[in-house]
Amino acid sequence: MRKRKSSQIRDVGSSIQQLVDDLGIRQKIDEYDAVLQWESLVGEHIAKAASAVKIVKGVLFVKVKSSAWRNELSLRKQEIVGTLNTALGRVIVKDIRFQ
Repeated sequence: MRKRKSSQIRDVGSSIQQLVDDLGIRQKIDEYDAVLQWESLVGEHIAKAASAVKIVKGVLFVKVKSSAWRNELSLRKQEIVGTLNTALGRVIVKDIRFQ
């Protein structure tokens, strides 16, 4: 049995990361992650009134239960964008549209 050189051995995690980068799907995965993390990042109180739906070209679409909540969240938009991007480790969300 042949021994592998240590330089040829890579851990599975770095191999998957390389594959994701090679396939050019990093942005889509990060966008999906932003939608998934919405509730934990904005908190339970806001998450009960608004839910992330999708991201298209850096714009996060959020479904809001009432116009009062839409106004409140619009005022906090930059704060929410900053929180999401900080948690994701890079700029994924450029704007939010509350619907």
